Amino acid sequence: MQKTSIKKRVTLKDVANAVGVHVSTVSRALDPRTRHLITPEVAEQILKASERLDYRQNAAAYSLKTNRTRTIGVVVPDITNPVFPPIIRGVEDALASRGYVAILGNTDGDMRRETGLVETFRSRGVDGLILASVEREDAAVSKLAAEGLPVITVNRRVDDSTVASVVNDEAEGIRRVLTHLVSLGHRRVANIAGPQSLSTGAARYAGFEKYRGPMGLVDDRDLVVFANAFNEAEGERCVEELLACGAEFTAIVCSNDRLAVGAIAALSRHGLRCPEDVSVTGYNDMPMVERMQPPLTTIRIQSNKVGFEAGQLLVKMIERPPGEYEAEHIVLPIELIVRGSTRAIRPPNGRGRETG
Repeated sequence: MQKTSIKKRVTLKDVANAVGVHVSTVSRALDPRTRHLITPEVAEQILKASERLDYRQNAAAYSLKTNRTRTIGVVVPDITNPVFPPIIRGVEDALASRGYVAILGNTDGDMRRETGLVETFRSRGVDGLILASVEREDAAVSKLAAEGLPVITVNRRVDDSTVASVVNDEAEGIRRVLTHLVSLGHRRVANIAGPQSLSTGAARYAGFEKYRGPMGLVDDRDLVVFANAFNEAEGERCVEELLACGAEFTAIVCSNDRLAVGAIAALSRHGLRCPEDVSVTGYNDMPMVERMQPPLTTIRIQSNKVGFEAGQLLVKMIERPPGEYEAEHIVLPIELIVRGSTRAIRPPNGRGRETG
């Protein structure tokens, strides 16, 4: 029986011998953070030699030497939600450029599951956490930051200002949506607000309340309903609630695109056309909403950039000496994308309905 030969693992010393430099020089060249300390010519020789020899870093040895694993835990509430894959990609791009790798966890919106994932990641020695699944009052996240673990919330934030975050300008997005609707003549504008336990839902609702008065919108409590989740089923339920209470409206501002998709479906069941009878807006500009019928007017967030900024900021936190970092809060600009789901109002004909 022929024995299977086992290929010997290539070491830093093997790469150093192949190039004719010291082992420490090879180590610097293979680390993106220290590559600038040697000449570009030597660095290129080392990188080519390591590729030719098929050198792979010994992660276990590196971890023992530096007390770091170069792994980052990333937690999202729903991997099937089209908003999150671009965020994850942005995180991975930022981490890869600095030699880190992401481990992904999905919570399905269950905070107990988030707690379990975070503990699992910590037990595996992750160097930091990027959390997209947090609620506003999340004591567990505050505790992580207080204990010194680098942690950043992305797309959402907690009320604790000591926890770093990268988010979008939620209030400005709502201001632009309302300005657009007012310019089309809408005054009776309904709001399907997101869950108030989440910063995105709370900030977008706060923006609606802040700007609707100065813009001359009708102040009617029946025109505001709160979704229990950011999904299509809740969008449908909220429209049913608006119609059941007899509220008159010519437009609906939805706290995200999935709520808007559900809202348009519910309006259609009741014989109300979008935008002829009711204009509808979303938030996020998730993939494919431009292919809806009608294409959705919405707020475009920079999903990939949100993730990239979070990845870069987390690496900066990890690589600074302990006690030399204060939580940063990055707010990214948004963009109003006008499509076919909004139009100028016409004389009303019944509840929120306009003549064709």
